[in-house]
Amino acid sequence: MDEPEATSHSFIVRVWLEETAEETGRAVWRGSITHVPSGKRKYLQELGEIIAFIRVYLRGMGVEEDRRWYRQVRRRSRS
Repeated sequence: MDEPEATSHSFIVRVWLEETAEETGRAVWRGSITHVPSGKRKYLQELGEIIAFIRVYLRGMGVEEDRRWYRQVRRRSRS
């Protein structure tokens, strides 16, 4: 039986408002993503960085990339 760590990964994604529109004329969002098992964290300025961070772990599991999935996520993040 495969160990859960070898077949799955957990991530914590946090998003916060760094500056409000009233302060700067536009809202500035920031975030972070943490890989739970390793504790590795990346601070984010764009939602697309979430995909790039997770992609590393998917490749390590042998998951082949499906460009259609990335296009769908990218389109949704721009909305």
